[in-house]
Amino acid sequence: MTTLVFGHKSPDTDSTGSPIIWAWYMTEVLGNPAEPRLLGEPNTEAAFMLTRWSLDKPVIISQVSAADKVVLVDTNNPAELPAGINDADITAIIDHHKLVGGLETKGPIDITIRPLACTATIMHDLMGADAAKMPEAIKGAMLSCILSDTLEFRSPTTTDHDRALAERLAEELGITIADYAAEMFAAKSDVSEFSDAELLRMDSKEYAVSGTKFRVSVLETTSPKMILDRKASLMSAMETVAAEDGVDQVLLFVVDILNEEATLLVPNDLVRRLAENSFATVCGDGDTVVLPGIMSRKKQIIPNLAL
Repeated sequence: MTTLVFGHKSPDTDSTGSPIIWAWYMTEVLGNPAEPRLLGEPNTEAAFMLTRWSLDKPVIISQVSAADKVVLVDTNNPAELPAGINDADITAIIDHHKLVGGLETKGPIDITIRPLACTATIMHDLMGADAAKMPEAIKGAMLSCILSDTLEFRSPTTTDHDRALAERLAEELGITIADYAAEMFAAKSDVSEFSDAELLRMDSKEYAVSGTKFRVSVLETTSPKMILDRKASLMSAMETVAAEDGVDQVLLFVVDILNEEATLLVPNDLVRRLAENSFATVCGDGDTVVLPGIMSRKKQIIPNLAL
């Protein structure tokens, strides 16, 4: 029986590349047939990775059933997974986020959750000596995942282990990290083809603060002006997206990769209060607030959210 390997909804580079990496390992090394899947269209950076390394885009699915055998990567949060996930036969979880709870399994499973910046780094460790068997395209996907999740080592989630692996992979591939990361971030920054609603959902996670439900959206870019020039229409679209997605408010953090700061859009008093309580800042009457040093949703944004 073929195992389906997938990550979270709104797939970024790690949630696109890691299923491909692990499906390759299960099939080619362990001899257990597996196929990668996506839970939505990959973002522009992930699409660049697929093209750059001549990787097929995984099939997109919206639900799973009791007949499906699955491995979850880059998430353990039921809110980020397809309908019917607790009916499926979950056989393993490989992740680098905090344990959320709410998943049910049909029996004991392998769970690996480690405090590293990238799921792909964990996969390399789990492969052990077999990692040497990775073809160039799989190595390229792994390098892409690490550079994306660490923002080329700028993110506070970066560990020495992530960096050392990325540098080794780049050397084996004959790639200069700075040049390749610049190509990736340029691809990520080109959001001109996306609607406001698509941008607000592109890289987002649901999170509740004191009973208030938020969609916490992050757009990492080397061209923040391209997004901030659309702030009026983005703030207008927040109401529609919130209503359609069953949350109280959409939060949008525009992360400036090069200047290492985030700009939060402030459409109303709720977000203004949240910003001031969460990040020790003063918003004033403006519709944006700059948050110096804020780069990581996982480590700096979500853990600090307070009303």
